[in-house]
Amino acid sequence: MDLQLIETVEEFEKITEKDDTFFLLKHSIACPISAEAKVQFENYASESKTPTYILHVQEARPLSNEIAEKYGVKHESPQALLFQKNKIVWNASHWDVTKKALLDVDKQYM
Repeated sequence: MDLQLIETVEEFEKITEKDDTFFLLKHSIACPISAEAKVQFENYASESKTPTYILHVQEARPLSNEIAEKYGVKHESPQALLFQKNKIVWNASHWDVTKKALLDVDKQYM
């Protein structure tokens, strides 16, 4: 699947209503570690049927903060989050965001 960029709380709320399960990557456009995580996330997305979304933390700070507050997961970037039934059931950050980790989680929760 292709990555879809989301920027607003309203867009995110529509996704939580539409998709029972999906991955979201919080991506810092200024960080080399985040750039590598994005590559790993894109590689995962190209092989998966699970919907995948990305937000750029510098451009979507209100959304990033809202997710951290609403779901009680400390903000980090890069950070991959697996949502299932409007709850975060898995998350990883920094070098732990790998294609293999995402595929393993996909198998576990799908």
